[in-house]
Amino acid sequence: MKLHSIILALALGTALASCNQAPTGDKATIGDKQQAADASGQTFVVDTTSSVVQFTGNGVGKNHPGTFKLLSGEVAVANNQITGGKFVIDIKSLELKQQEEMFQTKLKPHLLSGDFFDAEKFGTAQFEITKVEPFKADGKDTSLVAGANFSVSGNFTLKGVTKNITFPARIELNGNDMETEANFNIDRRQWQMNYGNDKTLGDKFISETVNIELDLEAKKK
Repeated sequence: MKLHSIILALALGTALASCNQAPTGDKATIGDKQQAADASGQTFVVDTTSSVVQFTGNGVGKNHPGTFKLLSGEVAVANNQITGGKFVIDIKSLELKQQEEMFQTKLKPHLLSGDFFDAEKFGTAQFEITKVEPFKADGKDTSLVAGANFSVSGNFTLKGVTKNITFPARIELNGNDMETEANFNIDRRQWQMNYGNDKTLGDKFISETVNIELDLEAKKK
């Protein structure tokens, strides 16, 4: 086998392996709904065109990554500290990265159906900040996000169910601009999304773990 063929085969094998492995992310802490933070100070408005909320669901030997758009988002900052914020996610904007016809005509409608997001009944999801604290990585508390500097807690409402989640994030404030990055896993069953989570289903089993990646940009109002 020629060298370029070997390299191509190795690259293809790596790509297939990455598609078959469950995505890694920080484990979010999930608890009961908390009091929303009293947002005060300067408002930063999220750029909904450049910000991305990505999710990846996975089953036996398969991953299904997709994205949602934000309808709106604001973050309040006082004395260079985040005091609060609220984000609204457009569930009906769901897009799958896998463009093959099967995913677009079968999987996408299924995800939007009552088995999963129930988009006709619950067209939006919401995240409202309850607390932001400094994050310091140590031997027991680390993050997959390079430069993670804050621990963010907020009430996440999906399908009419509200749970408080906490995860590490990298938040950079630079004058009039703010950038936020996070990568964490949640248990979809906490939001009454139980379809396919039965290991007796064999290769049709769908993991309860969903990976969430946030890449948000905001500008001072």
